[in-house]
Amino acid sequence: MTSINPWALGVFIFFFAATILIGSSIQWLRGLFGGGKSATTSSDEEWSLGGRQFGAWVTWFLVGGDFYTAYTVIAVPALVYAAGGFGFFALPYTIIVYPFIFLVMPRLWKLAHAGGHSTAADLVRARFNSRPLEIVVAITGLVAVMPYIALQLIGIRTVIQALGLPGDIPLVVAFISLAAYTWLGGLHAPALTAFIKDIMIYIAVLVAVTVIPLHMGGYSALFAGTDTTQPVLHSGQGLPYATLALSSALAAFLYPHTLTGILAAKSADTIRQNAVFLPIYTVVLGLIAMLGLMAHTAGIKTDNTNMVVPLLFQQIFPSWFSGFCFAAIAVGALVPAAVMAIGAANLVTSNLLPRQKNPVRTSRITALAVKIGALLCVLFLNAKFAIDFQLLGGVIILQTFPALVLGLLRIRFSAAAMLAGWAAGGIFGLGLCWMDGLKPIHMVTLGGFSGNISTGLLSLLVNLVVVGVVTLLKPAAELPAAAPAPQPTAETSGQASVS
Repeated sequence: MTSINPWALGVFIFFFAATILIGSSIQWLRGLFGGGKSATTSSDEEWSLGGRQFGAWVTWFLVGGDFYTAYTVIAVPALVYAAGGFGFFALPYTIIVYPFIFLVMPRLWKLAHAGGHSTAADLVRARFNSRPLEIVVAITGLVAVMPYIALQLIGIRTVIQALGLPGDIPLVVAFISLAAYTWLGGLHAPALTAFIKDIMIYIAVLVAVTVIPLHMGGYSALFAGTDTTQPVLHSGQGLPYATLALSSALAAFLYPHTLTGILAAKSADTIRQNAVFLPIYTVVLGLIAMLGLMAHTAGIKTDNTNMVVPLLFQQIFPSWFSGFCFAAIAVGALVPAAVMAIGAANLVTSNLLPRQKNPVRTSRITALAVKIGALLCVLFLNAKFAIDFQLLGGVIILQTFPALVLGLLRIRFSAAAMLAGWAAGGIFGLGLCWMDGLKPIHMVTLGGFSGNISTGLLSLLVNLVVVGVVTLLKPAAELPAAAPAPQPTAETSGQASVS
């Protein structure tokens, strides 16, 4: 076990605790100085969607903040460290997803704004007029987000372990800090503290990608000192690399937390603006992924790949700056995990237990229950890599893709077809995950073809095939009419203001 360094621990506690306190006190300060119902947590929409008033600037940080997480700073470098270039599949994944945001998400926002919808299940109910389909979409989002939050808990636990705290203390601290932060602050907490989080991450990453290579003699020496098999794809990795990137991109904005960031925007144009500028985060992601290669050149040796980045920072940086970097990683997990829990809570109050007397309290209790579920994932799911938790969530949430995205088309699909596809794809995908030990790819042999393909993509294909077959068998007269497109208004079509 690493010995406790008081300087690193002190700096970590200062920045991590300050973020929690600032986020938790935002609502109280808004109520004290702002006044009015919209400044308090008494409104469910205020607590869960920030009153749908986030402009381009806040939305950019919020969407980026809940999209780039411990997945980015801990899990991706760990996979690059262990598997080389295969771990860089996260870069094309984030590039593919932005056109998807630009084309699909403004349409979803307009439908949600016109109908007063706050979740994916709301939109599905409005399109298909099916309570059973609404329920399964809500439950799917609720379950899918748990392993994703588990990844954030692992990120916080990892840096606390690197600080030298023994036993289960790091996991306990991670859970309690996340629970307190979400309970007190609502969506305003992660939305506004995302500024702090991103600034801290940028400082840590820019210093790391500048100082660490210089410490090793420059980037030329860095790559020369790296095993030549590390930066490139091994034989047979091209297909799983491509299919993981595609399936991850399709899943990314189906999660309750990413959709919450979209629906909290004040206009459709705000979303389009963010789709244009969010690729800046991909540049940062590429630099962070390279930390896995730098660890090899620095001589880092560990069986726990999650510790690669913390060990690298401890070896290169003075203790006080290591403490700052660890705080940045922990805050980078805390902020999106809070949005994930809030997005899941929205599903319960809006779709599973509607018409609550005190929806904010119900949301808070639900968010806590979701975090307990994430804790159980950490304790009982034996994933080889931390990134497998996120990819498991992707397999689950992809089963809502047909109902949510295909439901936007004028083609008339039935609720029965969507339910059948959801069941078939979910059983197939989770069955493969169970057989493969949570490994996110599965070997497919068909005729003369043989190769590993993303489990999420395979399960989505099964889902779509079943949807198509059932739709063809269902008499057209029994299919619901397509939902009418909302009429443009000044709010939905006007230019976004920057807040």
